[in-house]
Amino acid sequence: MVCGEASGDLLGAGLIHALREKFPHAHFEGIAGPAMLSAGCHTLYDAERLAVMGFVEPLKRLPELLTIRSGIVSHFLTTPPDIFIGIDAPDFNLAVEAKLKAQGIPTVHYVSPSVWAWRQYRVKKIARAVDLMLTLFPFEAAFFEAHHVPVKFVGHPLADMLPLEPDTAAARRELNLPTDKKIVALLPGSRMGEVTLLAEPFLDCAAWCYAQHPDLHFVM
Repeated sequence: MVCGEASGDLLGAGLIHALREKFPHAHFEGIAGPAMLSAGCHTLYDAERLAVMGFVEPLKRLPELLTIRSGIVSHFLTTPPDIFIGIDAPDFNLAVEAKLKAQGIPTVHYVSPSVWAWRQYRVKKIARAVDLMLTLFPFEAAFFEAHHVPVKFVGHPLADMLPLEPDTAAARRELNLPTDKKIVALLPGSRMGEVTLLAEPFLDCAAWCYAQHPDLHFVM
């Protein structure tokens, strides 16, 4: 299993727990973050090393990323797993999946790239790289079915975690938020690069908004 950022790490951990219920003696290894590590996945590289964004950062770290990708492919070709699961991070994982699938290793990609929205030609690359696509949303599954890519809609884990009718008052109590303020969430991203790049303008924007509307309360 290979994840490339915090969101994929959480999805991967949930998948590990679910798979252990059916296969209690399964061994998991690859590239993991803290949640997958806690779930029992052995990591060959820190997932934070794959968490790049934009255009400049991937180019600056391209040699490192290519070295990691080569190392992962080499490891799994030397010790073939029963199945390889790439979790999101399509630019990294699809290349790994293509090489492993070409050598007869079953490959699954968990979380569809937004190929249905733009650069639809990528679906041909996906078809060559994966034996099965797992999607979070039903319309994604319909897209892959139309393009003859084996697919399974598995749903989004948050659907089981969040109530259909949120209790705002209870949430404020649990998070120790004031009841007489309007709450504004600042969400710069899950990657450290995103936080470093976006924190200052987010905070500047929050300060400007607070100056105009002192009844606001910000959380990050």
